[in-house]
This record gives sequence, structure tokens and C-alpha cells, in this order.
Amino acid sequence: MDYNYSKLRVKEGSKVKLKDYPTDENGGFDKKSAKDELKKNIKELSDFQELFYADDRYSLLIILQAPDAAGKDGVIRHVMSGINPQGCRVHSFKTPTKTELEHDYLWRHYLALPERGMIEIFNRSHYENVLATKVNAPFILNERIPEYDSTDKLDKDFWENRYKSINHFEKHLHENGMCILKFFLHISKDEQKKRFLSRLEKPEKNWKFSSADLSARAQWDEYQKAYEEMMEKTSTDYAPWYIIPADKKYFARVAVGDIILDLFKSLKLRFPSSESPEMMAKAKEQLMSE
Repeated sequence: MDYNYSKLRVKEGSKVKLKDYPTDENGGFDKKSAKDELKKNIKELSDFQELFYADDRYSLLIILQAPDAAGKDGVIRHVMSGINPQGCRVHSFKTPTKTELEHDYLWRHYLALPERGMIEIFNRSHYENVLATKVNAPFILNERIPEYDSTDKLDKDFWENRYKSINHFEKHLHENGMCILKFFLHISKDEQKKRFLSRLEKPEKNWKFSSADLSARAQWDEYQKAYEEMMEKTSTDYAPWYIIPADKKYFARVAVGDIILDLFKSLKLRFPSSESPEMMAKAKEQLMSE
């Protein structure tokens, strides 16, 4: 089934109003057709991963950002289920540790980047430094940045410079062979409420719920504004943001899988040159004679 995913892509320099993007779109899929599409995607991704690894010229960084309960873990678990674990890692970034705070905010993310031939998934990412820290400005003070010893000093220029730093960081990575795809899972406030209640009502899901989830939900409007500005300032041709409708989990998973596949297909991947046919035939003959 053809779906125009380009309409989910945030064009560089464009304004973003999340209310203009649907959360409940199904892309023309129902649960059954989405399951079939996802199964096909998993097989293709597995094949491409082997070629991607053998080609050894590119790496792939996938970034997932979203409000709580939007389905980041489910996307990772389902879309990447056919990927060889040796070629793919997932890194979930939590509150910075004391050691991490002794460095600039990008340092810990740089350490987790994929090498050539590898796929790395950031479940939350360096973008928390213009999301959580922007909505909760006192967090910035933990970084002990010279001249920023008060939240009153966190003006527009401070955030503009932080967006520029992130763009320069990603451009440098891109220019050295890293492909970057960034997905924002766009869930409605009503759907988030349903998922929170499900976590509270089902004992086997209780572990997924935290009181911190309610604190972030109380800041819903502030976070939505921060997400919008983040994507306006950091969606680029070399590292685009996609706003994925996430109320229907099955479509979110299909959409992410399809977009990753489209990237792989665009790279003109190739297996490296093998030994000469003569050498291969000689090696086979030698083995057969043992």
C-alpha cells in the first residue's frame, strides 16, 4: 500500500504547529493489513541490514522522541525485531549522571554513536537538552555553564545557540557517513490518558507507570511548544524530523519501518569486492580435496 510519507516530514525552515498534524491517522491500514506490511518490512530490513553491514561505508542513527506512553519501546521492539542484534544497539538516555555532567551535554551522546555498518537507536536523545531542560529550566543549572548561574539568564539567544550546536553536531556526523532519521511520535492527550489508565488497571503493566509521568502530563502545553520549536529549528535535509501519528500503534510501527526502508533503498548499497573467480575456484577445489 502506497502512502505519502513526505507529508509527515518537517521541511527545513518550516513552521510547526502540532495541532495541524493528525494523531489518529491510520494511513489506509487496519490492524491486519498493518501486520502484513510490518512482517514484510521486517524481512526487508533484515536483508538490508546484512548489506548495510557488509558495505561498511555508512552508519545509521535513529532518534525517537515522544511524550510518555507514545509507543517508543513498541516501535523499537516490533520494527527492529528481525535485525541481527550484532548490528543494532538501543541506547536509552536517562537523567545525566555526575560524570556526564562533568562534560558538555553532547559528550555522552557522542560516546553512543554507531560505527560504520551499525544501526544505533536513541530512545530519547540529545534533544532532551532542548525539551526537558527548556520546560524545566532549573535542570540547566546542573550543567554549571559559565555565566549561566540563574534561569533568568536563559534567554532566546541561549536556546538559539543550543539548536545551532545540535545542527552542527549532526551535520558533522552526516558529512562523515552517518545517516540520521528523527521520529517524533505524535500522540493525543486523550490517548495518553487511556494508556496511563491501562498501565494502572493492569497489574502486569504497573511497572511502566511513574508519578513523574503525571508531572510531565501537567506540563503538556509547555512540552508541545518545546517540541514544535525543536523541530522547526533542527529539521534539516541531512537529518529530518518525521511527525508520526501515534494514536494507532500499528500505523506508527508501519510508518517508521517504511521510512527506514526508503532510506536504505536510496543509499545504493553494495557488497564489497570478493576474491577473483579464479581464487574462489582454487579455494573450493582445495576444500573439496580435504
